[in-house]
Amino acid sequence: MHLVIVDGLNLIRRVHAAVQPTPPQELDVSRLLQSCQSSLGRLLRHTHFSHALCVMDASDASWRHQLYPDYKAGRDPMPESLRHALAEVLAAFQDLGVKSVHKDGFEADDVIATIAKRVTASGGRVTIASTDKSFCQLLPDGVRVYDHFSDRYLDEDYVLQRFEVEPARLATLLALTGNTSVNVPGVRSVGIRTAAALIREYGDLDAILAAAESMQGHVGSRLRADADAARLAMRLLTLRTDVELGLNLREFRRA
Repeated sequence: MHLVIVDGLNLIRRVHAAVQPTPPQELDVSRLLQSCQSSLGRLLRHTHFSHALCVMDASDASWRHQLYPDYKAGRDPMPESLRHALAEVLAAFQDLGVKSVHKDGFEADDVIATIAKRVTASGGRVTIASTDKSFCQLLPDGVRVYDHFSDRYLDEDYVLQRFEVEPARLATLLALTGNTSVNVPGVRSVGIRTAAALIREYGDLDAILAAAESMQGHVGSRLRADADAARLAMRLLTLRTDVELGLNLREFRRA
């Protein structure tokens, strides 16, 4: 099995941003549908796959919002015109043989990660089509992350160059630095280089925070002050792979 998983809103919102006039005028739904379908079609032609599906966010708040109400605070809301067009976009995707799924209470990220782990545990391969770097946590282990807009794979070398740690340590690094794109703070004044150095020296987050109790200097002080924020960030920024989905992947076999 080679499963392509499309991060649905990642694709749709980027296409929408490209086709929506500035300043915003009435959405040309036909143009949006054509552009989304064209983008997905290019992706499918690029990839030799046996199964494909599109994963969407649930319409309700996720467990992350319940744990941390300021999660993703400050983001521009989805335009209502796009929200009303989503059903048509997903129908256009299904015309290409790509069905869509979601899970109440969960973001697409966790659903994607859960499916990817299930497939690779059975010996299959997964390509996640997304520009979201958080999926690099799943590398390699039979998983590839493909940025379909830049036509490049976000692979192990990319992670090492961009974050200076191995993919398995990416969540720990983000817990220390925080992730402004989803409004999750980490440890103040700790950037990528410092976080990567701490990981190389101490390993996981628990070991780093334990070492901080006797660590001298500004970094030690900040780690001690923001330890709870780092632990919360670790929970928020680690992809879940235990979502109960009840899916039969035979439904998503290529026609």
